[in-house]
Amino acid sequence: MTAIPVALVLAPAATVLAIAGLAARTGPPMPAVGATTSGWVLAGRTMRWIGSVGWLARLARRDRVEARLEAAGSKRAAEVVVGLKWTLAGAAIALGLGTTASPLWVALAVGAFIAPDLALVRAARARFMEAQRELPLLLDVVAAAVGAGLTGQLAVRRAAGAIEGPLADELLGAFRRVDLGGRWGDELDAVAERLGLPDLQRANAVLKRGDAVGSPLAEGLAEIARESREARRASMTERARKAPVKMLFPLVFLILPAFLLLTVVPVLVTTLRSIR
Repeated sequence: MTAIPVALVLAPAATVLAIAGLAARTGPPMPAVGATTSGWVLAGRTMRWIGSVGWLARLARRDRVEARLEAAGSKRAAEVVVGLKWTLAGAAIALGLGTTASPLWVALAVGAFIAPDLALVRAARARFMEAQRELPLLLDVVAAAVGAGLTGQLAVRRAAGAIEGPLADELLGAFRRVDLGGRWGDELDAVAERLGLPDLQRANAVLKRGDAVGSPLAEGLAEIARESREARRASMTERARKAPVKMLFPLVFLILPAFLLLTVVPVLVTTLRSIR
């Protein structure tokens, strides 16, 4: 009875040591660790060290991990995520070595390897949805500020300080780069591309055209904000229509079998016994 809990504890540690041993042969030297270093800090440094090994990073597609981290707005280093991927996969394989269900553990190892990627994709999707929800409010504030006499750049700067969320964080970071010498139109385009917001690119085009030829900005920005709200409303309606289809899987494969086991099977068993 105690073999399984012991394996659950020892297998991940053995896997980390094994991967660390392989990394020590081809990777950079292990960073120095002080006597007072906590367990979480030591684990983080170990993951970073494993992820910094060249061949392990290439196999784990470090470039894709960096892109997913950027899309998710995470400040975590790509080396830590790469090290976590290898450690989780190795731990799953180590747990399955003493069992007969090897294909199952191989599948679990593959799932453990891609689990951090799935988490990053989900975080990026949630960040995109939140930024999309903030965009109409931002454009309304920019339109009001432009109507009050502010320039396009100053209006966007004031509007970014009036909202909260990933869109505001990205815009404030963009304007910090503008203060260091960047071009504000290019930085705004980079924010729109990074967050996947085409309406923000359209708004930036309107602002650039207004600065170039002096065309009115308030009406164009208000129109883009209205279209963005309508597109988000249509997207939510489409997701609501897909919900019944997505509910079929748990209904058919989870709820319906349990219902049959609790209702039909006892009746059948009782009937068979009475016939005998």
